[in-house]
Amino acid sequence: MSRVAELLKEVSKLDQIDRTELVSSLLEDLDSSPHYVSDEEALIRLHELRSGSVQGLSEEEFWEACGRS
Repeated sequence: MSRVAELLKEVSKLDQIDRTELVSSLLEDLDSSPHYVSDEEALIRLHELRSGSVQGLSEEEFWEACGRS
């Protein structure tokens, strides 16, 4: 069994909160400059969407922008 498979087996025993924390930590390790958005910024952007001052992306446009078209 590979080391990754062993780790996955152990991680599957964790509760959802601990698995989420682990995933978050691993993702931060992959990107030296994590993308943090404050609650205030999220609320501002939500207000902009709801007011119509900006237009959101469709799911297709989102995935295309992520390079997964």
